[in-house]
Amino acid sequence: MSGTNPDPILCIDGTWRHASDGGTRDIINPADGSVVAVVDEASADDGRAAIAAGRGAFDESSWRDTTVAERSALLDRIADLLLRDRDEIARAETLDTGKTLRESHIDIDDVVSVFRYYAKLVAVESDRLVDVGDPTIVSRVVHEPVGVCVLIAPWNYPLLQIVWKIAPALAAGCTMVAKPSEVTPLSTIALIRLAEEAGVPPGVLNLIQGSGAVIGDALTDSPDVDMISFTGGASTGAHIAAVAAPHVTRVALELGGKNPHIVFADADRDAALDAVITGVFLHSGQVCSSGTRLIIEESIADEFVAALVPRAQAIRFGDGLDDASETGPLVSQSHRDKVEGYVALGISEGATLVTGGERPADDEFAKGSYFPPTILDNCDRSMRVVQEETFGPILTVERFASEREAIELGNDTSYGLAAGVRTADTARAERVARALRHGTVWINDFGVYTAAAEWGGFGKSGNGRELGPTGLAEYQEAKHIWTNTAPKEVGWFTA
Repeated sequence: MSGTNPDPILCIDGTWRHASDGGTRDIINPADGSVVAVVDEASADDGRAAIAAGRGAFDESSWRDTTVAERSALLDRIADLLLRDRDEIARAETLDTGKTLRESHIDIDDVVSVFRYYAKLVAVESDRLVDVGDPTIVSRVVHEPVGVCVLIAPWNYPLLQIVWKIAPALAAGCTMVAKPSEVTPLSTIALIRLAEEAGVPPGVLNLIQGSGAVIGDALTDSPDVDMISFTGGASTGAHIAAVAAPHVTRVALELGGKNPHIVFADADRDAALDAVITGVFLHSGQVCSSGTRLIIEESIADEFVAALVPRAQAIRFGDGLDDASETGPLVSQSHRDKVEGYVALGISEGATLVTGGERPADDEFAKGSYFPPTILDNCDRSMRVVQEETFGPILTVERFASEREAIELGNDTSYGLAAGVRTADTARAERVARALRHGTVWINDFGVYTAAAEWGGFGKSGNGRELGPTGLAEYQEAKHIWTNTAPKEVGWFTA
């Protein structure tokens, strides 16, 4: 850590402040290794202070009693401000993550759509009446905020992933502590400032920036926290669940995936080639739903893989701020080392390196954490490179001979986040989609989503759901209120 941060970036109880112990962190541009910002690195005490602020705002202020109309209008105001500052925030996202500016702009637009969706959804929410067969009884189910929420987002989609949590939590009337990844916090900092401008009251939306190793347990091992939503690695998610368990804290986990993209011989060839390339190499493969496992019918496999190679080699990677770049660098040098290690591991396990696999030698890429699109053929499920989430631009190729085998391979994973099926046979597409144990299945498409449909996974991809109506329900408690309009003696016991 080095440098001096002139602007405090921890927001606790409506006050922007520096870390209590003076800690800072350099934010590095992965395109060239330069320092783009110096931010505060919170201490555990700062984390506990943020939780206390959220607890006070929930228990003692009028926030939890705001009407759905007021919260809906607030979400729309935040969306308006995001559109106003779209270019500035997109640039910050690119400097943080390395992704192309085009991708960052799309992310901002998606974030706006999430705020708009929950503004509309909560505005039409109403009590549910339950007919108990007695006209003197009014039975209704109402929804109330779950309470204080800790929201922890990953580094690959910093703004989008934190908004998948913040928008429904605000819509429900919760208070929260938001913690972006310590390596990509800039767009989240900008969002919290916009939320403040939009009128979010002090203590409702608190911001903590820092290493999970330092502040993680302070945020998650607390009796004052009612809900934890975490997106990130499986081992960290398991640890969060363990420390939260004694408090019986509600926990929602999205823990990544190892996602199959199944291509049958009758699929539209050009569309399939384009979708496979985009599905695995967008954002240099740093996507939890990336289609890293190509599972292809053996009758077309050799021809298909041969056609993938020139497409992969033609991908222009470079600085995300350069309009010519189609994908950017990996998020850090250390992450590139990890991805390189998986390529070497795959080759040692018997995979055939078809293209890529080595960092670029060009001087223009020397300071950044670049790694080329890489294809490993002749893979099988015994290989760790096929089993484990590599989170980089690595496509592994497996072959199948029958529909049944394709399904078995697609389900032969401890994860279950997303999958793709490509075939011209609509009946087969539906059979395979229904048989796959994954939270999202795309038929003749890949990687798209809508704010109105739930997102989450089976197995070790986590529990709970984000987006859609269920994404709002994660932040609500259902309360049953029974009203007897004509009370009378029951007479169960005699006087």
